[in-house]
Amino acid sequence: MSIVSNLELIRRVPLFEVLSPAQAQLVAAAVSKKRYKRGESVIEEGKTTDAIYIILSGRARVVMGDHKGGEVILATLHAGDYVGEMSLIDGEAHSATVTTEVQTDVLILGREDFLRCVGENAAVALSVMRGLVQRLRSADRKIGSLALMGVYGRVATVLLDLAVSSENRELLIRDKISRQDLAKMVGASREMVSRVMKEFEEQGFIKTLDQGVIRVVERRNMPR
Repeated sequence: MSIVSNLELIRRVPLFEVLSPAQAQLVAAAVSKKRYKRGESVIEEGKTTDAIYIILSGRARVVMGDHKGGEVILATLHAGDYVGEMSLIDGEAHSATVTTEVQTDVLILGREDFLRCVGENAAVALSVMRGLVQRLRSADRKIGSLALMGVYGRVATVLLDLAVSSENRELLIRDKISRQDLAKMVGASREMVSRVMKEFEEQGFIKTLDQGVIRVVERRNMPR
């Protein structure tokens, strides 16, 4: 891919939108693009890589597993999101695995170029810090929900987090989500989550629309 095309891609990434033209040129010359098929691992828990990975298109999930084969889905990544920066900063192995849910295009920026970019631009460094804080707050919320909420409250919280406001101001979950995946997000069995979702449907808290889209009621009406 040419440098001009890389420049166009760089300008679409929120993390790099504050770069000066000269800095953007340097980053564009340093990045590479890779396409991952559905189900491929971008990074793996326990391993180290020397790059930050920025989602251009597609969707990926962040998963943490245990020695018994259990999994917890920590987050879903979309265009503009990035992973791998924590390992670049502290040199430790990745704490989770990132796997694509659909065909996904990724920009890859190596450690040296990433650290130079952060070191030379305070706005980029602040953006990275802000992203890390958001992940910490998300982790705190997840820990709190596991400790303080029942399964109903945890499922409601995840549904609200996944929902996006439409043009008609409806809260919609457009990405298909299986009961098994939802169970991995809330730390419960698939059977229990299926029961909760059925009750939510019956009580009018959610409604399944065409193509698997889920409509969620207003936040104040959801059980906690």
